[in-house]
Amino acid sequence: MPIHIKVMVSALTLVAGGGFYYFENLYGEPHVALVGGCLAIFMVVAMWVFPEAAQKQKRR
Repeated sequence: MPIHIKVMVSALTLVAGGGFYYFENLYGEPHVALVGGCLAIFMVVAMWVFPEAAQKQKRR
């Protein structure tokens, strides 16, 4: 995946996770907010750390 797409997906994931954390902490359960916020951070880190699966080319 190109770097500029990874940056956009990371930013959107962190914004969504931050919004979830804010509203869940404000109006809902604080423990659920913490799990959702940590999950968003984990998803971004995992996207940058682990490589993509590549298809192997067939030999003829």
